[in-house]
Amino acid sequence: MGWYDRKTRRVRDLSCGDTRILLELEVRRLDCRNCGKVKRERLDFLADNPLYTKRFAYFVGRRCRQASIADVAKELALDWHAVKALEMQYMEAQLARVGRPGPQVIGIDEIAIRKGHTYRIVVSDLLRGRPIWFGGDDRSEASMAQFYAWLGERKSARIRLAVMDMWKPFRMATRAHAPQAAILFDKFHVMRHLGEALDTVRKSEYARLSGRDRRYIKGQKYTLLSRRENLTLDGKRALRTLLAANKRLNTAYLLKESFGQLWSYEREGWARRFFENWRASLKWQRLKPYERFAAMIDRHWDGIAVYCRPENKVSLGFVEGLNNKIRVIQRRAYGLRDEDYLRLKILTCMLPIL
Repeated sequence: MGWYDRKTRRVRDLSCGDTRILLELEVRRLDCRNCGKVKRERLDFLADNPLYTKRFAYFVGRRCRQASIADVAKELALDWHAVKALEMQYMEAQLARVGRPGPQVIGIDEIAIRKGHTYRIVVSDLLRGRPIWFGGDDRSEASMAQFYAWLGERKSARIRLAVMDMWKPFRMATRAHAPQAAILFDKFHVMRHLGEALDTVRKSEYARLSGRDRRYIKGQKYTLLSRRENLTLDGKRALRTLLAANKRLNTAYLLKESFGQLWSYEREGWARRFFENWRASLKWQRLKPYERFAAMIDRHWDGIAVYCRPENKVSLGFVEGLNNKIRVIQRRAYGLRDEDYLRLKILTCMLPIL
């Protein structure tokens, strides 16, 4: 790894913290007949910034996978903008190596890139486990159509399954540009709606009670929303106390936990029977948020029943895991407003290193 010194026309190396001359170069300068300017000979082993070699650029790119630009710039005594440019060249090389995707199963989700409801769409290849497209102007149907235009008509026709939330513009764009693809609603987004219904019940119970009766409910939002096996010992103890003290919350929590069984069925008829029984158990429970949730599931049943088919048993946790990784990238690059840089970071976060 090293850089090219334009004054001495030498490539210098940074190995072991010292500076060693690798070789001397005679870089030829030519008069361009078209523009009349003097052009310098292009050397394959130099980075886009001719002061550095590609080997050094790739070293910087690998370091930036674990650290921020500012940290790498401080470590290597380089300018912040130089480090960013070298990392972007590294990420472009990563994308060039994997080539243009031709996905069969895609996951669609949106991310907020800044405050004020500014969204971009992220599309992932769920079979290969990597994001393949980042773009759009918002989360509208027109922005989603930009992905299918980028992918092309031939490759869009190869998509057999599209996993998404229940956002209508995503569904409409997919039906228009990939009508052969089955649409599956993501389990984690469905369960998020159920968690919101449970939290609404918790708030109503807290408002209904007064005095010391509130102490069991206060501060227990995430205890209720978490699965029992994911809680710590103190969390399980607090959950047990809460459920014993409030019968309505106990019923709501048990209904929330049992609903996850819906995705274990391999036939649509069995899944539908389970849902109807679960919906019938809401009778006389005075759980209006759960009744609204059940009505929403009934309206979107086709997009949930798709998962019962054996060929559609794909990993539904990848999109949620990618969102967590994107949030880490955004926090590390706090204050950065370069969307091209963010796009490269997202598209390469799952790719092997060079």
